[in-house]
Amino acid sequence: MRFFSAGLLLAAAAALAACDNGEQAKAPDQARPHQTKATTEQTQREQIQTHKPVPSSIPATNDVPLGTGFDYYVLSLSWSPTWCAGNDAAGRTEQCAADASNGFIVHGLWPQNEKGFPEYCQTREPDRVPERLGRSLFDMMPSMGLIGHQWRKHGSCSGLRQAAYFAVVRAARQKLKIPPALQTVDRPRQAETGAIEMAFIAANPGLRANAIAVTCEGQYLEEVRICYNKDLSFRPCPEVDARSCRRKSVTVPPAP
Repeated sequence: MRFFSAGLLLAAAAALAACDNGEQAKAPDQARPHQTKATTEQTQREQIQTHKPVPSSIPATNDVPLGTGFDYYVLSLSWSPTWCAGNDAAGRTEQCAADASNGFIVHGLWPQNEKGFPEYCQTREPDRVPERLGRSLFDMMPSMGLIGHQWRKHGSCSGLRQAAYFAVVRAARQKLKIPPALQTVDRPRQAETGAIEMAFIAANPGLRANAIAVTCEGQYLEEVRICYNKDLSFRPCPEVDARSCRRKSVTVPPAP
């Protein structure tokens, strides 16, 4: 994570919104999307609409259940096209189907300690997430397999009942605004990792550079991770920061 002036934040947000600057690539026939050349000729901001809005019918942030047994949360947002290219290029799952058009999805909300994190904790709650509860989360976590895994590995360590934990997941996601230029990406684009961080910071008052990390899988954007206190206020997280992507720029595969 890096520290930037307000002027740089606005410049980065504009730069991301203008990431049309690359040449359009041909549609890929293989698992990995192709990288396009970056240019600096066009800086006009794109007007982008969200395909998958997150419903607002969630608990108010100050009413979310407070977890126990850990220090803070990490909200992990996965750039779905990168995951699908490496794990389900044929689009067999609901997450990766051709008509899914998923950009950022919730990978998970992870209870974290200042050093390390708990996982697979003992709880009186069932391991299985009921279909009805899981399906209600598909607007942000479009996979029963993902939802079940996240509950067993991470949610079980929150000190919360299943329904309460997923209410906190929804509240954490609802609190965060995705920068407009990353809501829909219609072609492969290049973006500096620092600019991605700055765009999130500019879009979310109170978020600071020490509370966000951008990760990559090779040359591709993988995840954006945001750190929250248990009441879902933003907070610094040095250990998460240390796992940020070391690349100056990444390819953002398309999510039309």
